[in-house]
Amino acid sequence: MTKTTLIKAITAAMDEELARDEKVLVFGEDVGKNGGVFRATDGLQKTHGAQRVFDTPLAESGIIGLSTGLALKGFRPVPEIQFFGFVYEAMDEIAGQLARIRFRLGGTRKMPITIRAPFGGGVHTPELHADSLEGLIAQVPGLRVVIPSNPYDAKGLLISAIRSDDPVFFLEHMKLYRSIKAEVPDEAYTIPLDQAAIAREGQDVSLISYGAMVQECLKASDELAKAGISAEVVDLRTISPLDEKTILASVEKTSRAIVVQEAPKQAGIGAQVAALIAEKGILYLNAPIGRITAPNTPYPFSEAESDWLPNKNDIIAKAKEIMAY
Repeated sequence: MTKTTLIKAITAAMDEELARDEKVLVFGEDVGKNGGVFRATDGLQKTHGAQRVFDTPLAESGIIGLSTGLALKGFRPVPEIQFFGFVYEAMDEIAGQLARIRFRLGGTRKMPITIRAPFGGGVHTPELHADSLEGLIAQVPGLRVVIPSNPYDAKGLLISAIRSDDPVFFLEHMKLYRSIKAEVPDEAYTIPLDQAAIAREGQDVSLISYGAMVQECLKASDELAKAGISAEVVDLRTISPLDEKTILASVEKTSRAIVVQEAPKQAGIGAQVAALIAEKGILYLNAPIGRITAPNTPYPFSEAESDWLPNKNDIIAKAKEIMAY
């Protein structure tokens, strides 16, 4: 076990899978010699060679098109979209092609592509770099969408994604890359996809989230405990498909639910979670479902992002409101 950052855990996962399976290929803009804009692929080209880890032109549509062709030929591509906000350039290939191929061909071909992309606010990036577009991708049938909240999960989930025969979007929150550390096994291990985790047990209210907002929920849980409120934190980990069983079991236990997302409110993952609870768990509830989100506006310039982003104080206020209902 080594105490490490989320970015190092991601690098280790790719390193181990490149060594384990010669069909794994890692590529994208500046991922080779430079090791990526965040150094997620640092050292991988030197270890595994330029035919396995290589740079591409600055063309997201070309990166994903190449991935689709390679997957049809039996490879396991791990392409990087340098920032998730650039994904619009490749949406035709993603939504119209690779997500549909297993369905289109009656399951006779596999599509083992893991698309990595950094996203998220709180690090003062330029426009289009911090956008949370996971709701857009989760809307596409045929794609899994995975978002880790800590280094341990990041390594195990990424290895599982690379080994999956289905296309996976693996989203990495930039603020988490180096802001938290955790004990991570040195050897390879997997964490099942499509399974949420209970990040903290609680009795009074369920805080349901993913990615960086899980850390805000944990901070809020600490503060709420001082006020005598026991908050359970549910880390979705995979946001498409959702782990309905874990979500509903938590809400049944606590009788109150707050869904938290960094993305704007409209059509977000939180809305899907709230709808699930309303449809299948409404009789568990002793209060309305709470929702914490960013405003329905474009991501602001960095000087204003701290006012725009949800935080632990928003969660604490909503939890106290719901407890007093």
